[in-house]
Amino acid sequence: MELIWQGIRKAVELVFGFDAEVWAITWLSLKISGGATLLSLSLGIPLGIALALTRFPGRSILAALVNTGMGLPPVVVGLFVSIFLWRSGPLGFLDLIYSPSAMVLAQVIIALPIVAGLTMASFQSLDPKLSLQLLGIGASRAQLLWLLCKEARLPLLAAVMAGFGGVISEVGASMMVGGNIRGQTRVLTTATVLETGKGNFDVAIALSLILLALTFAINFFLTRVQQQGLRWPRPS
Repeated sequence: MELIWQGIRKAVELVFGFDAEVWAITWLSLKISGGATLLSLSLGIPLGIALALTRFPGRSILAALVNTGMGLPPVVVGLFVSIFLWRSGPLGFLDLIYSPSAMVLAQVIIALPIVAGLTMASFQSLDPKLSLQLLGIGASRAQLLWLLCKEARLPLLAAVMAGFGGVISEVGASMMVGGNIRGQTRVLTTATVLETGKGNFDVAIALSLILLALTFAINFFLTRVQQQGLRWPRPS
């Protein structure tokens, strides 16, 4: 317990003492994971909607790939992204290995199936008659999609939280493609692994607590947005 209290005191010291390196690591973590989440949303939500509402050749195979990708091990993603971005690899000419861009790419691959799979499930859970009713009252295709998104907003926000949670806490792929370079690609998760390996458990606990606080704050905000407007019936 003493070690945990030391970690808590260290976290307070690092955060409220405005430690430059810790704040830089935290900001980089937020930028990389936030950017990866936004990209996965921009790709995953349309993909999930298409899989839920349309029929086309190969749809079942693509849906199965998305569902499989929801449990894709991050280290496997890190391995293949590293191979492709390695200087002798197919995309080596881009010179992205051991850069924040490589970390974003790996995290997008991790989060994309999660977002697409949950989006697909949320739209498939809607009443099939709803689309016909909306089209029957004259809704255009764009209006139909917008109204369906409003109807599925709660599980869609759950997809956002799941996608962000999957990448902000990821360490294997980030370490493999980013290299954990101080001042360039070191984020909260990789810094925690480094400090643990060095035996600096108080600093490792402090970084872990900062990561937990950051994750909680963002998910708290998203949960408030998700639950906004809900009115539970009072018991009579």
